[in-house]
Amino acid sequence: MNKLRLSFVPLLLAALSLGALAQQPGADKGVSAKSVQRLNRAPVNKQVLEVKLPRPTEIKLKNGLSVVVLEQHKLPQVLFVLWVKGGALDDPKNLPGVADFTADMMREGTTRRTSAQLAAESDQLGASLSTGANFGSGITTVSIGGLVESADKMLDIMSDVVLNPAFPQAELDKLKARTLPALEEQRSDPSFLADEKFHEVLYRDFPAAVVSETPESVKALTVADLKKFHDTYFAPNNAILGVTGDITVAQAKALAEKYFGQWKEHPVAAAQLPPVPAPQPKKAYLIDRPGSVQTNLVAGDFALKRTDPDFIPLTVLNRILGSGASSRLFLELREEKGYTYGSYSFFTANTYPGNFQATSEQRNNVTQGAMGALLEELRRIREEPVPGPELDESKQSIIATFALSLERPANLLDRWLTVKYYGLPLDYWDTYPAKVHDITPAIIEQVGKKYIDLDHLQIVVVGDASQPGTEEKQPKTIKEVVSGFAPTEMFDADGKAKAEAKPEK
Repeated sequence: MNKLRLSFVPLLLAALSLGALAQQPGADKGVSAKSVQRLNRAPVNKQVLEVKLPRPTEIKLKNGLSVVVLEQHKLPQVLFVLWVKGGALDDPKNLPGVADFTADMMREGTTRRTSAQLAAESDQLGASLSTGANFGSGITTVSIGGLVESADKMLDIMSDVVLNPAFPQAELDKLKARTLPALEEQRSDPSFLADEKFHEVLYRDFPAAVVSETPESVKALTVADLKKFHDTYFAPNNAILGVTGDITVAQAKALAEKYFGQWKEHPVAAAQLPPVPAPQPKKAYLIDRPGSVQTNLVAGDFALKRTDPDFIPLTVLNRILGSGASSRLFLELREEKGYTYGSYSFFTANTYPGNFQATSEQRNNVTQGAMGALLEELRRIREEPVPGPELDESKQSIIATFALSLERPANLLDRWLTVKYYGLPLDYWDTYPAKVHDITPAIIEQVGKKYIDLDHLQIVVVGDASQPGTEEKQPKTIKEVVSGFAPTEMFDADGKAKAEAKPEK
């Protein structure tokens, strides 16, 4: 691993220096970002492309629990992570938030410990206990980590939370009381409004359309709902336990059997997600937010599943387009045009097709310029070959970032849990750097045409529809600007439809 780490250092320094160059406050503003010449002289060590990650050992307990153990003896620490195959995607359609509340409430008391006792014992050990069930995901996670000398006590706490949650009514009432004002405050965040509408219009009836609880669902949630979710999905034959740190396979197996060996298995029906809806024709959705001093823009469409072979090519494309301060969107909309503090892109991938998004936040009167520039960069990445030096720089940055991630046992464990959960090849991460290195301009162009479909782009803009959206003497309003790019529907901040904005002729 030392040789691996050293061979990545030149690439890492090159990537970091390029990012720093794009952000230097003292840089000459009279020099166009487009005129920067990429010399592409960062050395590429062939050993970089021949990575072999340390292999975990997988154990299967009699009750069906898969235990993935990755020994890492650099530091006297250990981390336990449980992935349960049941999450927010499995929420009842009329009750979003069941998985999220179940995960949160698991830390609020068991049949053996109160909420206060769980917190006190974890603090005494210096351990970090967490639970979560993110919207858009099909898993619930439970983790605890700390010093290896406390491994036995930590797993005692973790197993108690997993196997014996009490879901006390008093704690549920407190959680509801904290959540309701947070949901109200959330609706004042234009970024949330944009994300909510984007998922809604893209996924429609598919579970990934939901990005948050609602006040109605929070008020309706009961202890019985949480117990039902837990009883349905929490089973050893429906879970993966990951272990990494200064611990041997034999020790990890003994601990897993001691604390999870008596966990009763039961049948769990495989998730039956409906197909995602067909892509819709290009359309814009304007959320009118009176008083906004800026507009928030999201434009995107469907992406791919995590197992799709295009995952790596799309990762490289996204790095070129908008994943950092030296990417096209950032350089064009911030450095070249001065429209925004930052413009980015990203994509998600899951057991179902995720989504691809390009985003920007800009002051009201440059909305038209920013939208035009962002859409132009989407067109360029799919229709014009990427110059070799720009592609090489992006590939080296990805490989360098990958190298850094290998230094943290938690990242390594997450990569192996990803392999296990999605059924990826065992050599997936060994071949990852070489596959990134082999991406060509032709592959980027092919992937761009496939996943950046300008005819089916879904555009969401949040801002004050009546404000000037241009810097002209007789400026167009933001409503006029948006409807000039695509047929437009208008909504208020609560999601209610307003009078439709017709497209400009």
